[in-house]
Amino acid sequence: MNNPAPMRNVLSEPPSLFVRLFSVWYRHYRVYTRNLISNGFPPFLEPLFFLAGVGLGLGQFVGVIDGAPYVVFLASGIIAPPAMFTASFECTYGTFIRLEFDRVYDGMISASLTSRDLFVGEMLFCATKGLFYSAAVLCVIYPFGLIASPMGFLAPVGGFFTGLMFAALGLYITSFVKNINHFNFYFTGLITPMFFFSGVVFPLSSLPAYIRPVAEIFPLTHAARLIRAFCFNRFDLLTVVSLIYMLVFTIMVGFLAIRRLEKRIIL
Repeated sequence: MNNPAPMRNVLSEPPSLFVRLFSVWYRHYRVYTRNLISNGFPPFLEPLFFLAGVGLGLGQFVGVIDGAPYVVFLASGIIAPPAMFTASFECTYGTFIRLEFDRVYDGMISASLTSRDLFVGEMLFCATKGLFYSAAVLCVIYPFGLIASPMGFLAPVGGFFTGLMFAALGLYITSFVKNINHFNFYFTGLITPMFFFSGVVFPLSSLPAYIRPVAEIFPLTHAARLIRAFCFNRFDLLTVVSLIYMLVFTIMVGFLAIRRLEKRIIL
């Protein structure tokens, strides 16, 4: 009778943190670029329509803001919202569908990934989309001479941090939502007002005094201020405060979101 082959203990190490996060990022990248033209073309057209419809039309009545024509002020402001919108949609509707309908996460955590890897990877992918969308807007407005400072080329960096921040917020909202239709409250009640009252379309100084403190709480206010600082090459104490706000907001909200979603995905 032959003796059974001795069992061998095989030790395997999990992939590094970079490899795990990159695998999540690359999975989303593959899905996004599967329809690259339909997904990537709108960011180049939307700012053009917005500038033509609002900037050129309303600019005749507004005149000069902070020493610059209104269309220049508006052009520097509309770099931030696309990063906000794309990160918000990706980490609300997109995350909810992957979590509840497609059950994508079930397969991913069965590999060498943790739930934290999933959501940090998602946030990084949204930050990348924020960078891309901001760069797309910059590509459209720069040929018209609406960004005079060479520092404006760094404005997409602000888009990266904007995407990261709103990805954290979107995940946090998703951790509470049980029905996908409830995201309507988030977009109608928070994202849309934030777009109009964060200094993107008109300066905060033109708002009523009782609304300005509320506007300072909005994350988009600080994103728009940081990006506008690059566009005009005007950095001051408020710019530093906005950058610190964005970093602290992302870390705190992102931590809470991942903690809540971890329980939801495991239980």
